[in-house]
Amino acid sequence: MTQLLTKAFEEATKLPQEMQDEIAEHLLEDILAEFKWDETFARSQDKLAKLADRALEEFRSGRTKKMGFDEL
Repeated sequence: MTQLLTKAFEEATKLPQEMQDEIAEHLLEDILAEFKWDETFARSQDKLAKLADRALEEFRSGRTKKMGFDEL
């Protein structure tokens, strides 16, 4: 465990139990979401590679145009 996480847990122990449980719930949700994201990302590598190849092909053939975020 990192020093920062250790310090966060030490500080959390000073809070009322209800707040500690709330923090724990949020932390567990974040951890589970991270695992789900990693799994989803790992399963989509083939699709992402195909999309990247297609985008590169469109760029090379001149079928794209440069745009800023405010032009989307």
